[in-house]
Amino acid sequence: MIPIPARTRVWLAGGVTDMRKGFIGLSARVEATLKGDPYSGHLFVFRGKRGDLIKVIWWDGQGACLFSKRLERGRFVWPSAADGKVVISSAQLSMLLEGIDWRMPQRTWRPLAAG
Repeated sequence: MIPIPARTRVWLAGGVTDMRKGFIGLSARVEATLKGDPYSGHLFVFRGKRGDLIKVIWWDGQGACLFSKRLERGRFVWPSAADGKVVISSAQLSMLLEGIDWRMPQRTWRPLAAG
């Protein structure tokens, strides 16, 4: 898992991305499409056309990191292209990386009454 520092935002780029791009190409997309700064320390997540591959770029203060993950079965849950960009929490990123629907996770237990 990526060690996400406190106050770091996780941005999902809506729609699909050409997964042949590396850090430079994805950084250019962050600047042009997402209107963000790829050197800000925030995480930027992109999904491929088939939906089974994602790439994450992150500037850790010393250098550029590029992470990728491919699911053997299933697809990553992703916002539509019309959404542009979406901010998610680090917990939602963990669910996304596991192939879980991060948009509406089901709680397994909730207290019925206090005390």
